[in-house]
Amino acid sequence: QVQLVESGGGLVHAGGSLRLSCAASGFTFSTYTLSWYRQAPGKVREWVALISSSGSSTSFADFVKGRFTISRDNAQATVYLQMNSLKPDDTAVYYCKAARTTMISYWGQGTQVTVSS
Repeated sequence: QVQLVESGGGLVHAGGSLRLSCAASGFTFSTYTLSWYRQAPGKVREWVALISSSGSSTSFADFVKGRFTISRDNAQATVYLQMNSLKPDDTAVYYCKAARTTMISYWGQGTQVTVSS
């Protein structure tokens, strides 16, 4: 059974940091590209960051560049999102996604991040 379980969300003041984790099971984690997405209330889900299967390549949405980093531990089947200098606009439910092809992908259930001003 495929599972992606996010954790690490919470309430933080603007300028603070959080580290999200997404623990995976039920598939060959090391062969999947991992991404983080977020969805704020009343808005569409948007892509935040991506890391290649090996971890050698990463990319970020412009609105988080320089503030967020993504990493993965294939031995632990876990992907991380380190979020620094958080802003109220970063408030959203954050989801991890594992994808092998455009047709094969899995989503977690999300973790709430709330940034107070």
